[in-house]
Amino acid sequence: MNGESVPVRNAKKSYKYVGILFSASFLSLLFLISILFIGLVAADISSIQPLLYQQQQQQLYTTEPIPIIRQEHIINPDGSYKWNYETGNGISAEEAGFVKNLGIPEQEVQSAQGQYKYTAPDGQVIQLQYVADENGFQPQGSHLPTPPPIPVEIQKALDHLATLPPQIPEQNQYKLI
Repeated sequence: MNGESVPVRNAKKSYKYVGILFSASFLSLLFLISILFIGLVAADISSIQPLLYQQQQQQLYTTEPIPIIRQEHIINPDGSYKWNYETGNGISAEEAGFVKNLGIPEQEVQSAQGQYKYTAPDGQVIQLQYVADENGFQPQGSHLPTPPPIPVEIQKALDHLATLPPQIPEQNQYKLI
């Protein structure tokens, strides 16, 4: 290169060629890394899956059938019903329901109350009573978490707010935009 300059035109072509090669090799490398990553993830999941299946199989299956000791289903024409059952392993459940305000379509509400009982895997007997009506599902049971008590200061503020008369908003207080 004894002082000769290379034409700019050739430099641009070689730069484009290198750019294309770089892009193609970069994409190939990225593709190869992606395939390797997917392979590693699949290998890791496949080693976990049999363990999970074995644990589920041990927990779900027993060697002998569980007998149904008692079972009853009653459905009445007025929409009321009652069902209950008890199994040989100590599981029991019952529910009774009826339609409140029957005959007044706008006010008809299905109401149900019931309970169920079973023994948890840790040996604790779980018993739950419930009511389900226009106020929603209301469960009660000693195993259910309870909220912490309301702090004294907050309760005082709530009691004070309850003694205040309701505020009636002025007519043009809120404007729609």
